[in-house]
Amino acid sequence: MGAPLEGLKVVDFTRVLAGPLCTKTLRDLGAEVIKIEPPSGDSGRGGVPYVGTMSVYYAQQNAGKRNLSLDLNYPEARTIVTDLCREADIIVENFRPGTLARFGLGYEQVREFNPAVVYVSMSGYGQTGPWRNRPAFAPTVQAETGFTDTLREHYAFAPDEVRNDACSHADLYTGLQGAIAVLAALQHRNRTGEGQHVDVSMAATMLSVNERAGAQLSGIDTNGEPPALSAPESHIFRMPDGRQVTIAASPIYSPMFLRYCSMMRRTDLLRDPRFATAQLRRENLEALLNEVRRWIMTFNDLDALQAQVSEQGLAIGVVRTTRELAESEWAADWGAIVEVDDRSGGTMRMPGPPWRFSTATLPSPGIPAFQGEHNIELLSERNVDPATIQTLRERRVLLSRRSIREDFDAA
Repeated sequence: MGAPLEGLKVVDFTRVLAGPLCTKTLRDLGAEVIKIEPPSGDSGRGGVPYVGTMSVYYAQQNAGKRNLSLDLNYPEARTIVTDLCREADIIVENFRPGTLARFGLGYEQVREFNPAVVYVSMSGYGQTGPWRNRPAFAPTVQAETGFTDTLREHYAFAPDEVRNDACSHADLYTGLQGAIAVLAALQHRNRTGEGQHVDVSMAATMLSVNERAGAQLSGIDTNGEPPALSAPESHIFRMPDGRQVTIAASPIYSPMFLRYCSMMRRTDLLRDPRFATAQLRRENLEALLNEVRRWIMTFNDLDALQAQVSEQGLAIGVVRTTRELAESEWAADWGAIVEVDDRSGGTMRMPGPPWRFSTATLPSPGIPAFQGEHNIELLSERNVDPATIQTLRERRVLLSRRSIREDFDAA
């Protein structure tokens, strides 16, 4: 069986992370993706480490896409890209609002010759409104939308100390929401024949994925009770062999405190005045955690510990590195890690797809393209004659290079 999105064509104007993740998701589901790269290149190509001249960061988000690099300031380049957009099912871009319209490639312009297109625009704050022109990157959007403040609130930083998270949550979630929006718009098109413009906001995305937002907006005093599955209050414990584990529940939360006491066979703690309420358990948290630590140190076997934790319907997980997970039995069984051509005669390991389909076959991981690698191929497919292609190369309308740190070569 073919892949779920086989036969769909995507023109990809995106760069760095949110947009490339969206189009990589569509590619991994079977769509053909043509990435349009400007002369400066996708700045994601600058992400270290490198294998040869290929950025591993870039490869993770762009493997399997065909690559066309040209300068849209030339009318010949705009004609080439317009022809691609004419036959596209999906167009994805994550420039500041209005950028592509200046090149005649905004949604309203494209819909004139391709009314069935699904056109997705990703930006920090949306295509309209008072913040539409503000620059937006993951740390700034996370700061603006309460995410960074939530870190301070739940990780016991000093009141005046705020830290950014290591992961680009706003980009990652927006990329996935963009892919979801594409699938919804395709279903609408299948039903009605109509294409449409989908506006995806990073800020709105961060609100939508914040499971604390309702409680934070309500302003209700919880008297020290944390959310039932509060990740920051799911503490890390050490076993006798040095392994670290976490239990996905806070002992401060009253129903979970009961489970902890039963799990540890320590119902006497229910009568301990230090732990009588959630507020008291928070005030005496270190004493409570010491009780849990002593109990966990009685287990030399992870399976035995997991069995006792599971008695109360709780889950336990080992703190692993990404590499350690890649070597696990689960990763081998799932196919969680795939080998991708590193463009230097070897391979690099990347995360595999997160889906399994019972009646569809997903494509192979694909190869990360150098900038402009498919220039000649893509133009030849559209019957552009070799002499014209050579002229475009000489005039630097078409561009190519093997590394963002290299000078441009002939396309």
